[in-house]
Amino acid sequence: MNCVTLEVFDQIATVTINRPKALNALNTQTLTELRECFAGLEERKDVRVVILTGAGGKAFVAGADISEMVDATPAEGRAMALLAMETFNKLENMPQVTIAAVNGYALGGGCEISMSCDIRIAADNAVFGQPECGLGIIPGFGGTQRLARLIGKGRAKELIFTCDRIDAQEAYRIGLANQVVPAGELMDACRKTAEKILSKGSYAVSLAKSVINAGQDMDLSNGLKMEADAFGFTFSTHDKREGMTAFLEKRPAELTDF
Repeated sequence: MNCVTLEVFDQIATVTINRPKALNALNTQTLTELRECFAGLEERKDVRVVILTGAGGKAFVAGADISEMVDATPAEGRAMALLAMETFNKLENMPQVTIAAVNGYALGGGCEISMSCDIRIAADNAVFGQPECGLGIIPGFGGTQRLARLIGKGRAKELIFTCDRIDAQEAYRIGLANQVVPAGELMDACRKTAEKILSKGSYAVSLAKSVINAGQDMDLSNGLKMEADAFGFTFSTHDKREGMTAFLEKRPAELTDF
């Protein structure tokens, strides 16, 4: 892969979008490489948390690659959006927990790919925004859908219609970022969160993720029934027996299911 790098250590995979001269802008090649990377990671049992970040100190992802889109036809624009949809859906629905390490600009496609992660940890120099309407287009990589689900319809409309950029603290205030940390501590903070998650029952975490995601498209009654079914299923697992026995015996649990 030319635009994406992958490192795996202690059950944590770090995926880096590596186009710093282009501020890690997403072109077709980068989206394709990310899709292949995510497809490989979702099959790996030695990876339980994935951290996604951008190379260089300026940008997480500054957006989609305008130089590729400027002369694109309607069919080509739609094809790029569908490629991004497939790629981001893989990221959103993989069994591992995903953390966006937002280092710098997360604009357009950068904001959109961060929203496909389970958790967003932002450096204090991070900047979020959806500037597409200022270019005569709309967000096409999930921004009109995921942003409203994360921060509410009214705030999402305001950000998309005005193309305003917001800093990390404002992103945290409105629920777009989970944490804000000094830029120099970003990757350590992401790994610390990853290690905390790794200490829990990984199968239970993965199942909880799938239930949360599926429940977003259900009414409350059906969502609760799905939760009850999944809750009951966990009673068949090794980790349920071990976790509860360890609790009663006042000892650390050895949770091994994934």
